Amino acid sequence: MFASTSTILWLLLFAAGFAVAGVAYARHDRGSLEDYIVARNSQSSLATIATLLASTLGAWILFAPTQAATWGGLSAVIGYALGAMSPRLLMIPLGQRMRELIPQGHTLTEFVIVRYGRPMYGLVLLIMLFYMFIALTAEITAISKLVALLAPVPLWVTAAIVMGATLLYTSYGGIRASIFTDKVQMLVIVPLLVLLIVLGWRAAGGATPVMEGLRTHAPRLLSLTDPLGIKAGLTFFVAILLTGLFHQGNWQRVYAARDSRSMRNGFLLGGLLAAPVIFIMGMFGLAFVGLGHSSDSSVALFTVLMPGVPDWFAIALIPLGLALVMSTADTVISAVSSIIAVDMRRLLPKTDKAALMGLSRWLIFLLAVPVLIAAAQGYSVLYLFLLADLLCSAAAFPVFFGLFNRRYHGTTAFASTLCGLISGLLVFPGPSEKPVYLLESFLLAAIVPIIVSAIMLQFSSIRPQFDFARLNAAIRNLDD
Repeated sequence: MFASTSTILWLLLFAAGFAVAGVAYARHDRGSLEDYIVARNSQSSLATIATLLASTLGAWILFAPTQAATWGGLSAVIGYALGAMSPRLLMIPLGQRMRELIPQGHTLTEFVIVRYGRPMYGLVLLIMLFYMFIALTAEITAISKLVALLAPVPLWVTAAIVMGATLLYTSYGGIRASIFTDKVQMLVIVPLLVLLIVLGWRAAGGATPVMEGLRTHAPRLLSLTDPLGIKAGLTFFVAILLTGLFHQGNWQRVYAARDSRSMRNGFLLGGLLAAPVIFIMGMFGLAFVGLGHSSDSSVALFTVLMPGVPDWFAIALIPLGLALVMSTADTVISAVSSIIAVDMRRLLPKTDKAALMGLSRWLIFLLAVPVLIAAAQGYSVLYLFLLADLLCSAAAFPVFFGLFNRRYHGTTAFASTLCGLISGLLVFPGPSEKPVYLLESFLLAAIVPIIVSAIMLQFSSIRPQFDFARLNAAIRNLDD
């Protein structure tokens, strides 16, 4: 391990580098409240690909896929990779439809309140904020644990440095700063990730000893017909597919794309490029088992990697981890900030733009406090992540069916979502229970709302149909 003082200095140096780049860009290209929230129609296909890929590849890729492979095997890794790709692909038709109906839109929540009313809006807002809070906490916890593997640095120190640096440039520059730093961070992530993969497989001795060890000690992990692996892969796929639709950062990038073609290309390639990265990282979990390791599987990658890498690359893990975390964390911070600004504009219509921007920034700093407290404890947030996935699964069909069906009303959407939540929670495992029926809980949460909606639609023919023109009329440019 390295000395804590030198590691903190490296951490400060690299974090400050990303923060300074973001602030410098924001000072050079400061815009209106609209630019701060969505940077509408400003990003090319390449920029959209880069920002989506950077915001997808968080520090979780160093921990979660490898751990999933140690118990779910090859099928689990494939499901994980496809699950990470799938929301990007599904966002293409949904994003296209949203841009058509609400060309001046900003957030998913503003669509929900106009389309369905306050009860459904309140439920969706709580789901989105809970999901993004867990995602941000998980990322900050991951980088804190990564640094702790390299040196005896307290978790709260790493969490404070990373969170402070990310807040600095994101609260100042908004989504434009987030997208710009995503491009810078990808320049760090790509070469270091390639180097990690090469050195990691060299440390493992290549594929031959790994495959021999797996065939001897855990042949089921290589089987694509293993029931446990198939179930794990399906669980990851369903959970991640529907959860990604409720990340406000994705909706910001729908509107930030220069046009529909840029949006479509960005989401398509952003998803397709993420899948192989996650698959390859999952292979280190198989290497962990094949080489006979039996320690903590959550750090399987580093158990395989660290004995065979030089000190200089161990130090390089700090900027790699920072780039992965900050590219994801700034997306979440900017996303929450956009929700705050849009909702405050609706609640306080007479407030000027500068005051709204300032209020959004200060509320983000306040909301960061519980994230820091949680990340400093080093808790596993996997259970809360799974719970957030369940909530999103229940709300997915009711929220997005209303983009296409005029007869679908707020009462039906709200009742269907509640039925899905109740059904899924009935079989959702407790915190101390084995996740035996986890897939079943996700499927119930996703499918029950469809059934309830179909039944309720049979009795709603007398209600007036929703006029989609109301969306464009109700949601206007924030600078107007």
